[in-house]
Formats: sequence, C-alpha cells, structure tokens
Amino acid sequence: MFTLEIGGKPVAITDAGEDEAREIFEGKEFRDDLLDLESEDGPLWDGEAPLKWRAATEEEIAEFRQVELEEEDEEDEEDDGPVIMFLVPLVEDDEDEEYEED
Repeated sequence: MFTLEIGGKPVAITDAGEDEAREIFEGKEFRDDLLDLESEDGPLWDGEAPLKWRAATEEEIAEFRQVELEEEDEEDEEDDGPVIMFLVPLVEDDEDEEYEED
C-alpha cells in the first residue's frame, strides 16, 4: 500500500501496487481532483505544495483495513480496481445544492 503526502502531511492511501499507485498519484486527473477537494483546513492541495508518495505505515494500513471491513458489510463486493481512501476528513461541496427563494 502507498500513501500520498501533501506538504509532508499524509492525505490519501491506496491499495494499488507500486506502478499503479505512481500512475494514480502522479496523474493529471487525480491532481485536478486534489485542487477541487477540501478538508476542514481548506483545499487539499494548492497546486504548489510538494506531492510525495511513499510506502504506507502500519498505522495507515490498519486504518485502511478497518474502513474496508466496515464497508464490506454495507455493500456488494465488486473488484473495480484499486481503492483510494482519504486520511483527512473531506468537506462536502455545497455548490451543487439548490436553494429555494423565499
């Protein structure tokens, strides 16, 4: 498993192999997503902070496995490729919500 750090902070983990993790974390689509996603502290990535991927720690792997076990109980098991889990809470985008005018 591999972890993505942004500016030295662990942000995401994947169960992909080394080559696939590199492809995911270094890919334009994933980097674009990082620019759009926000945590409680603000945007996940400002487009300038260094991105580094490394082997996941035992603690990160344990957290991933725990969430994976919880989700297996909730949904049918399908193998759609590697799983990416964010290690920081994400803020939902309210932009898509529609509000009625009074």
